Amino acid sequence: MFEKLVKIICNYVEVEPADIHSESRFMEDLGFTSFDFMSMLGEIEDEFDIEIEQTEAVNIRTVGEAVEYLEKLTA
Repeated sequence: MFEKLVKIICNYVEVEPADIHSESRFMEDLGFTSFDFMSMLGEIEDEFDIEIEQTEAVNIRTVGEAVEYLEKLTA
């Protein structure tokens, strides 16, 4: 899951995959704008055929939190 998410993240921001860690914060560390983040969530929904709740999405700050949330949805 982490590796798939890293590939998707790299579609949205200019960051090397090796520089993305589970504690990386989307906005502060990776340079996401809120538009980038919401666009990425849409791609994740399509990629994994899931629906991400907006109320849950606002609580996702790090890559690790996103991985945990996605693993719950895809389990």
